[in-house]
Amino acid sequence: MTTTSSSRGRRRAPTRMSRAAGRAAALQKPRVILALLLLLALTSVMLLDGYLRAEVGGDQRVRTGASASKVPEKVLDGGPILTFQGGQATTVSVPDKTIALTFDDGPNPTWTPQVLEILRKYDVPGTFFLVGSMVSRYPGIVRDMVEEGNEVGIHTFTHVDLSYQSDARVDREMEQTQLALAGAAGITTTLFRAPYSSETDAIDNYSWPVYEKLGEDGYTSVFVDTDSDDWKKPGVSKIIKWATPEDGKGASVLFHDAGGERSQTIRALPAYIKKMKAAGYTFTTISGVVQEQNAAARQASGTAGQQAAGTAGAAAGTATAGAPGTAGGQPGTVPGGGSGTGDGGNGGTGGTVDRLQAAHREATGVTLYEGKALIAAVALAEWTVPTLSVGLMIVGVAVMGRFGMMLILARRHYRKRNRRRFSWGPTVTRPVSVIVPAYNEKECIANTLKSLAKSTHPIEIIIVDDGSDDNTSEISREAARALGMTNVRVIRQENAGKPTALNNGVRSASYDIVVMMDGDTVFEPDAVHHLVQPFADPNVGAVAGNAKVGNRDTVIGAWQHIEYVMGFNLDRRMYDLLRCMPTIPGAIGAFRRDAVLEVGGMSEDTLAEDTDITIAMHRAGWQVVYQEHAKAWTEAPGSLKQLWSQRYRWSYGTMQALWKHRKSLTDKGPSGRFGRVGMPLVVLFQIITPVFAPLIDVFTVYSMIFVDFQAALLAWLAVLGVQLGCAAYAFRLDREKYRYLLMMPLQQLAYRQMMYLVLIHSCITALTGGRLRWQKLKRTGEVGTPAGVS
Repeated sequence: MTTTSSSRGRRRAPTRMSRAAGRAAALQKPRVILALLLLLALTSVMLLDGYLRAEVGGDQRVRTGASASKVPEKVLDGGPILTFQGGQATTVSVPDKTIALTFDDGPNPTWTPQVLEILRKYDVPGTFFLVGSMVSRYPGIVRDMVEEGNEVGIHTFTHVDLSYQSDARVDREMEQTQLALAGAAGITTTLFRAPYSSETDAIDNYSWPVYEKLGEDGYTSVFVDTDSDDWKKPGVSKIIKWATPEDGKGASVLFHDAGGERSQTIRALPAYIKKMKAAGYTFTTISGVVQEQNAAARQASGTAGQQAAGTAGAAAGTATAGAPGTAGGQPGTVPGGGSGTGDGGNGGTGGTVDRLQAAHREATGVTLYEGKALIAAVALAEWTVPTLSVGLMIVGVAVMGRFGMMLILARRHYRKRNRRRFSWGPTVTRPVSVIVPAYNEKECIANTLKSLAKSTHPIEIIIVDDGSDDNTSEISREAARALGMTNVRVIRQENAGKPTALNNGVRSASYDIVVMMDGDTVFEPDAVHHLVQPFADPNVGAVAGNAKVGNRDTVIGAWQHIEYVMGFNLDRRMYDLLRCMPTIPGAIGAFRRDAVLEVGGMSEDTLAEDTDITIAMHRAGWQVVYQEHAKAWTEAPGSLKQLWSQRYRWSYGTMQALWKHRKSLTDKGPSGRFGRVGMPLVVLFQIITPVFAPLIDVFTVYSMIFVDFQAALLAWLAVLGVQLGCAAYAFRLDREKYRYLLMMPLQQLAYRQMMYLVLIHSCITALTGGRLRWQKLKRTGEVGTPAGVS
């Protein structure tokens, strides 16, 4: 046993390292919080989108057949407009030869613009009862609607039967719709029509309190006395017939501009308008009806002055200052009146129409800004969720394609490498150097040496103590003496990091093949022999061994065991056949010494020095292969905190390595081959897919709760079944016990979400330019000799 000392590499005092680690930890917390906030934001966007589509909070119940014993008779027998002026319920009927044309369930991007075009063409106003969620999704249509002089009312935010809802839900439905109107068109409204309502005689004991409450809040509830029933799609002629009042009576007529396919409505509406105008009817808005009724009442009592009549004698009039329907005491112009001339003397919008109708109020202050914020949030959700859906669909196809490709290529790799006639070439028997970088490995280093002492291949062992302060060097020497090992050298250097320790070992190696392992890893007796056999092929520059989790009897250990087996036995086989192996694991890997020196050794440019040098070997023209029979046992992180720390370093280091070698995308030859094949696969399967994969679970949970539980559960189980099948095949290839696969469903639900957060954390660190140093995980030494864990 030989002991040497070296101070090669950049000096870094332990105190300085501790301070750097403290600063790094302080910087990591905001990034973790940012990662969690990003996940929360995406979840919130999904919930908002689901709320807009009545998936979240939707209620399809519609009450029928309830008693109306508590509803006043004068309301049940009254007109279609219900007000509570002075706290008293009052109904208003539409005057004879007058039609208030109303539309429900919009806006709709297909049908509402066509309806507006028809109204514009025939100079007819409409009153649109809008669903707040649709307003927030299509604000431009509502803005055009209001600017063209039409009137709008509330049809709730999610189109629910309010008689089933609590007072808080009723308030929320109204307030959210008002905010949507404020954000879309800069107005609020006093008009309301309940979903699933019809004539006033349909008011029952459950809905009446709702109307009373809304009346106290200043709303005018609007019903129907003539229904076109266009939603039934009975044909154009029947729609026109059913929408025509009897015997010249006035009517609040119902059509729909949304809620389904409305082509019959679009065809019926022009014919209906022409028919009614020819019959001497005037078209007005709901506010026009109310104001005409108020004007008539003032005339009868003689308490108010009279306004000039319309040129065609259609009395719609203009509101007096301070009268109902004014905004801030300013007169509002009512469609159907004013100084303009209607079509054929039947009224119309006439003259200049003020965008602020009598039922409208100008939105100002907080209401206006909250409304704009709502519209912006909905626009974000409308863009984000479909984009995510398409992205997840692509990722889902990619994941399934990856599983299929892994199974096919892994099977081909296994059959190729396990054929009786397969050989790398002449058996490699010459000695090799085993380099063990060690930093505070007192719990593990003795077991590592004990396993190497049983090696069936001739080796020299170089332990590079990277400034340990726990007597790792002394424990190594004592273990070597106790085992009678004369082939061990201990090199002690000032703390400089793992890459420097490995480079120190490579420079000190006596042989042309170097095996690298971690200080917490134990080798099976024939591991080195199997690992170096591919070097019989002069084109092979590096070999990846088969690392296994030794402490697999905990939940976290079992999760990592599944991950390791699938990663090594499927991923690495696939990458091997495609000749684009991205990483030689630090736990067990072998290199040609000259090849390592040729590419500049282990670099400190990244945190994933193993990935960095593997890509460098590819770019230098060396072949990198996987040797499944070279097995090593390593101690995986035993806590979530340590696991997070390790995977954070791995994922961030991988990103650094990919960025460092980005020029391989445009290189020619071997370097270009990795750039064209390996780089895209690593980016897709190790960065993009892991980022989006947990969102598949979020979408699944969302669908289970709000859409279709059975369909979503079956889809999730189908994907889990495919993953279990792949894992089972990987376990079969590696002759592992299947019982660990029982942990896989829980792994998908918990472990994958953590890996997502780790990857997002790494992405944020990369984008913010953060730096992270090699982190030492706490070891227990519970992974002993291979025989004890196999």
